[in-house]
Amino acid sequence: MSKQPHRCAWPGTDELYIKYHDEEWGKEVHDDKIFFEFLLLESAQAGLSWITILRRRENYRKAFANFDVKKVAAFTDDDVSRLLADEGIIRNRLKITTSITNAQLFMNIQKEFGSFDKYLYSFMPGSKAINKPPQGGIPVSTAESDAISKDMKKRGFKFFGTTICYAFMQATGMVNDHVLSCDFR
Repeated sequence: MSKQPHRCAWPGTDELYIKYHDEEWGKEVHDDKIFFEFLLLESAQAGLSWITILRRRENYRKAFANFDVKKVAAFTDDDVSRLLADEGIIRNRLKITTSITNAQLFMNIQKEFGSFDKYLYSFMPGSKAINKPPQGGIPVSTAESDAISKDMKKRGFKFFGTTICYAFMQATGMVNDHVLSCDFR
């Protein structure tokens, strides 16, 4: 009989959550396409549980041009109407239009910094991911997420406050909040 791996408690027994925890959460990435995917998904998640969005992730992939930032940035009113009729995603007009605006702003940052990755890591200590175990529980925000979300808000981004920003940082491995006993740390 194979030994069950030790993992963080939050995925529980949900297979999709476990797969996400084991294969993605806390794994450092530097790919702007993945950053855009999580920016779009995390902003859609505002006010909802992450599992709600995770279960709709493939629908979002289809609805939002495989997370191609250039295509999403060029979406029109017809695309907004199409998305509002798509039962596979969260049909909230403000979140949908924000996704398009955020795509345009994302591209502006890429032009300014060379990549969204360089922009994000300019806020990180030593321009590196934080890979120390969380002390006293996993935080919901940090000085880094405060600074990133404040700057992004100033640039016009919406649905990306410090708590959502911190969840984005966890999802993309900018911080590794796996507990010490987790085999996926």
